[in-house]
Amino acid sequence: MFKYADAYSILMIKAVIFDLDNTLIDFMTMKKLSCDAAVTAMIGAGLNVNKEKAMKELFRLYDKYGLEKKTIFQKFLKRMAKKIDYEVLASGIVAYRRVRSGFLEPYPHVSEVLFDIKRRGIKLAIVSDAPRLKAWIRLVSMKINHLFDVVVTYEDTKEFKPSTKPFKIAFKRLKIKAGQCLMVGDRPERDIKGAKRLGMLTCFARYGNPAASSSEADYEINDIKELLEILE
Repeated sequence: MFKYADAYSILMIKAVIFDLDNTLIDFMTMKKLSCDAAVTAMIGAGLNVNKEKAMKELFRLYDKYGLEKKTIFQKFLKRMAKKIDYEVLASGIVAYRRVRSGFLEPYPHVSEVLFDIKRRGIKLAIVSDAPRLKAWIRLVSMKINHLFDVVVTYEDTKEFKPSTKPFKIAFKRLKIKAGQCLMVGDRPERDIKGAKRLGMLTCFARYGNPAASSSEADYEINDIKELLEILE
């Protein structure tokens, strides 16, 4: 778990900044289950496709346009059926939303860890590439929104991590310096890289991205409760 940082650095921590998706919420599992339900519903409504091939094509489109693309099912239907049947589209959207809303739960131990960090007098923040409304919906659904002092989303800078701008916005609002922050995230190429550029301490949430190779973070954790050991 402990890699590079020393005990003095930990004593200086005044805020912990978290990524959101796959750090506090198991976003990709939610996405896959929701899409599976959507494709199944669209097939049930008359879309004549092989489900396995359809799922692969849907995620190819997500890779191309981004996981938050609002019109992804329209693009999917144009690709698979050459047209948009609105009954089929509506069936997919309803099924997707039903599963997504039922899955918006934090990873195990998230709530208790956040409460413990707050109890220690350490500030909490989110720096996410998600759109503002979607980020807040996830936080409110998980009932942890009230624990965060600052929430920075894509609309605040119009730039994705590893841009340093989202982090700088967080520092300004928290009224602290980069060296007083610990960044926790699941994407080395975005969360860790961006934070290191500014001199932040970094913690790689391997539980959210187990396939990643070297993270080059100061710390690595396999369960968010290990974060409390770092902050001891």
